[in-house]
Amino acid sequence: MPEGHSVHRLARQFQDVFGGRRLDVSSPQGRFAAGAELLTGHSLVEATAHGKQLFLRFDHELFLHVHLGLYGAWNFGGDDSFTGASSIGAPRRIGEREAGPVAAETEYTGPPAPVGAVRVRLVSDHGWADLRGATTCAAITPAEAAAVMGRLGPDPLHNRPGDREEFIRRLRRRKTAVALLLMDQSVLAGVGNIYRAEVLFRQAVDPWTPGSNIDEETAGRLWDDTVATMSDGVRDGRIVTTPPALWSDGGAVAPDADAHFVYKRDGLPCRACGTVVGMTEIGARKLYWCPGCQM
Repeated sequence: MPEGHSVHRLARQFQDVFGGRRLDVSSPQGRFAAGAELLTGHSLVEATAHGKQLFLRFDHELFLHVHLGLYGAWNFGGDDSFTGASSIGAPRRIGEREAGPVAAETEYTGPPAPVGAVRVRLVSDHGWADLRGATTCAAITPAEAAAVMGRLGPDPLHNRPGDREEFIRRLRRRKTAVALLLMDQSVLAGVGNIYRAEVLFRQAVDPWTPGSNIDEETAGRLWDDTVATMSDGVRDGRIVTTPPALWSDGGAVAPDADAHFVYKRDGLPCRACGTVVGMTEIGARKLYWCPGCQM
C-alpha cells in the first residue's frame, strides 16, 4: 500500500488546490452517500496526514478520513490553476512513482463523468478529485479523529520534539522482530514494506532481532534514517534509497532498477557485499534483506 510519504504529498496537494474552497462532495458509487451529504457545501480548512491516514477538516469541524489501503487511489484534474500530481495511490510502479502532473484544462467546464467505482468526488470551482478503492472513507467527528490518532505511533515526517524518544521506547519494550515492529503503525506510523527493508539494510540490522534487543543507539539510528529517507520521498514523489554513485544513468535520476538496495532484488547480488539478496515472508508480507550485511 502507499507509504507515508505519499499520504503526506496527498495532504499537501489537497491543501494547495482545495484549501479554503467550498466543495461539492458526492458519492457516484453510492457507498459514501450519507457521508457526502454531511460534508457537501462546506469549505476545506486543513488537510493533514499522520502515517498512512489522511484527514480533511471542513469548516463545520467534521473530517473526511481516508486510508488508501492496498488498492486506493486519488485522481485529480482541473483548470490551469490546478497544479499537482494527476494520480497518487494504486496502481504503483516500483518506488511508488506517482502519475502527474495534472493536465491543465484552460477551458475547464467541470469534472468529467465518473469512471469506475468512485467512492467520493470532491469538486471546487477550479478542479476535482476522485477516490477509488480505499480501505477507509468516512465522515468523522473531531473525537473520532483523535481516537484514530491515539492508536498511532509517532510519524517520522512530523518528527516533533519527543517523537524520537517515543519511538525508541515503543520499539524496545517489545520482543517482536524489529522487521514486524517497523511496520506496526502503533510503533511507527507511515512505514511500509519498502522503507522497512531499506532502512534495516542501510543500518545493517538483522530483521529478526527482537525489539527488546535493539540498543538505544541503534533504535535512534533507525528513526533518524527513516526520517531522512521518507523526507526524500516527500520531496521526490518516489522512494529512492541508493546514492547517485550506484545509478546507471550517471547520477541524474535513479532508474527504478537502481533505486533500492534490497527491495525486490531477491536473487541478485547485494550492492554492498555481493551476497545474494534474500526474500522470505514475515507477518504475511515479503521481507527483503542481505544475509551478508544484516546477520
